[in-house]
Amino acid sequence: MPLLSIGDPAPHFCGRTPSKPDFHFDSMAGRYLVVSFFVSSAMDFGSRFLQRVDAMAKRFDDDVCSFFGVTIDPQDEATGRLRNRPRGIRFFFDTDMRISTLYGVVTENTGGSGQAKAYAPATYVLDPGLRVIAARPMRDPEEHAQWLADVLESLPPLPAPFPAPRHAPVLVVPHVFDPELCQELVTAYETDGGGESGYMVERDGRTVPVLNPAMKRRRDTGIEDPQLRAAIVDQISRRLVPEIQRVHQIRMSRIERYIVACYNGENGGHFRAHRDNTTKGTAHRQFAVSVGLDDRYEGGEVWFPEYGPALYRPPVGGAVVFSCSLLHEVRPVRSGRRMVFLTFLYDDRKAEVRKSNRQFIGEATPAPAGEPEQEPAQKPALAPAAA
Repeated sequence: MPLLSIGDPAPHFCGRTPSKPDFHFDSMAGRYLVVSFFVSSAMDFGSRFLQRVDAMAKRFDDDVCSFFGVTIDPQDEATGRLRNRPRGIRFFFDTDMRISTLYGVVTENTGGSGQAKAYAPATYVLDPGLRVIAARPMRDPEEHAQWLADVLESLPPLPAPFPAPRHAPVLVVPHVFDPELCQELVTAYETDGGGESGYMVERDGRTVPVLNPAMKRRRDTGIEDPQLRAAIVDQISRRLVPEIQRVHQIRMSRIERYIVACYNGENGGHFRAHRDNTTKGTAHRQFAVSVGLDDRYEGGEVWFPEYGPALYRPPVGGAVVFSCSLLHEVRPVRSGRRMVFLTFLYDDRKAEVRKSNRQFIGEATPAPAGEPEQEPAQKPALAPAAA
């Protein structure tokens, strides 16, 4: 597999260290982590790099940041020449290259009549949620150590512990989309211009879309380009689906739609309080996903009235994820444009619900006048795709 990229979840593993035969790496979450695959401390390359790591040892205190070196040299373990430092610097003995393979530094090269493994030394820096925030192949040990020092210097400080306020069961996951994908999606919207966005209601036993600016004011563009869709599915599958599974113990396998939405401050773009799964045509929806594509706007926060006053705003490339059964509202945008990618995720079981409920989906009807409909759900695209 290739090297992990920014936003990818770091694989969990259990490995041998000088002080513990079964050290669970994921138990170190909650601080910045550095994982360096340096091959061997006996090699000139590895020795020089580790000397530079020792020189910056004060950065690794186990409170804010910890360093893990990974060696594949059996002699590093057998001779005892690699030992854990008193605090903040540890080593894994990866003689079977299992950890290295998980992290993409081992590749299979096919040549002649057989296969040979190629090793590509590299370093990853992980955030407190064990997501990759920096990665770099190792070439020159001094240059690599300087890169690592610069990355560590640039990391924002960890917030101090504080009593948790009442808040909604919402995930905010950074680095789901690459910056390039965010820009491509914004460009796709600007090229198309978008169309007025409706929402779904029940009428005479059928699920139909309506337009009502008193309830919702937004313009949407559907993403039809196969390459853009493939990139969206790839990054959601790698970076968001595992996080939902870890937190909620359920694996999403379907994605309902591909929409770039714009809430414009010029007309107070908004979506009043609603739930996303209250009609037969939307009952299959499990999680709503909003990925931020731009942050040059004011207002437009997502609010969950049942859970207090906390307001949520996805970072650029990051996602706000929540159960479709939660009451939520997009507050009016006061200035700028709130550009987001929107989709719904669901699993195979809910795919059967969607299939059986297709018979209840009706045609568009005129928008009602006056007060907005109660408990509408966002307009679906009626073609699930494997996530």
